[in-house]
Amino acid sequence: MDALANERLKEIKAVVVGASAGGIEAMMQIFSTLPADYPLPIICVLHMPDKHDSNLAEIFQQWTRIKVLDAEDKATIQKGSLYFAPAGYHLLIEDDATFSLSCEQPVNYSRPSIDLLMQTAANAYGKGILGILLTGANFDGAMGMKAIKDQGGITIVQEPLDAKSVTMPKEAIKLQKPDLIQGLSDIKIMLLRLGDLNAVQ
Repeated sequence: MDALANERLKEIKAVVVGASAGGIEAMMQIFSTLPADYPLPIICVLHMPDKHDSNLAEIFQQWTRIKVLDAEDKATIQKGSLYFAPAGYHLLIEDDATFSLSCEQPVNYSRPSIDLLMQTAANAYGKGILGILLTGANFDGAMGMKAIKDQGGITIVQEPLDAKSVTMPKEAIKLQKPDLIQGLSDIKIMLLRLGDLNAVQ
């Protein structure tokens, strides 16, 4: 991987991140040092109670310099923004790099679904998508990471021993070997490296 990493990372156009139990702390750690001029969009699903007003964008904006937004239906995905799926809606990415929100049935008991975000991102961006799956207590995200890998994108799974809840990372690793299995500190470094490589294009 390392021999190819720079060239592959330069092809990345967007990042998708999924997490469940323990995800707020994990995401805060990996996003805390992102600069205000980070060159790529980062799109996140973090499982929250269905009818819970999450305020994730407001919370995370206090922890990072990158612009943090709630994903909105039909909105065009912008570089340099960190997006969160709103509670109670599936977040999908259309082929024209816009968001779509759906109230369809939960997937893996979850709405928003990490799998649906990642599968639609893989279809929209192909080898230009990087997926990161973090801590979580269910199976959501494993199929999404497989879809990204199948489309030629890059997949990173949190090292289970580093995760607050190991089920989600272990399931993804069992289904298909990811490109990298890393602790949170290394994932944070990878995101910064990805930004540096894409900033000079």
